[in-house]
Amino acid sequence: MVSAPWIWTTTAAVGHVHDAADAPTADVVIVLGTTVGAGGQPEARLAGRLQTAAELVTSGRARVALVSGDGGGDSGDEPAAMTAYLTGTLGVDPARVVADPNGLDTYDSCVRARDVYGVRRALIVTQSYHLSRAVTLCRSLGLDVDGVRARCDGCGRALLAEKSVRDYFASGKAAWDAVRQRPPAVTSPRSSAVETALARS
Repeated sequence: MVSAPWIWTTTAAVGHVHDAADAPTADVVIVLGTTVGAGGQPEARLAGRLQTAAELVTSGRARVALVSGDGGGDSGDEPAAMTAYLTGTLGVDPARVVADPNGLDTYDSCVRARDVYGVRRALIVTQSYHLSRAVTLCRSLGLDVDGVRARCDGCGRALLAEKSVRDYFASGKAAWDAVRQRPPAVTSPRSSAVETALARS
């Protein structure tokens, strides 16, 4: 019973997890935020997610990147740092990037992509230890989502083991959020930002 949520998040994502090179196409790629480093620069894991997302956009597998994270996080403004890195360092056209500053956790990022930005079909990018949970949460909310494994340069075995254990326990909250259809922490009016970016792309 203790492992049931983890089994759910893992098995429900089977067939919907890919590498960047063989990912299916979608209009939107959702990039999940995480820690920002000193000077507002993404730390290695976040940089890996953004590098993978940029690869998907430049290869034509996605047209618009929706960067979703905590705009008031302890480490800094995640979506602002993500946008700057995508457009400045990685050369993605700014017109193809939309920022959601209220994706406070994985569940919120999924439900806000659906309800605020009107996303119905998307790719979602995060590291492998987090990907099945992210895919399952989004799909449980009615989004047609496929996951793409992000680069994880510098992720040693100890870090991967730590994050995998954390995700195992986080699956319980994920299952509870999905069952009760929890509203996001921040509710916002509908935004046409993604639709506008798609029209320009």
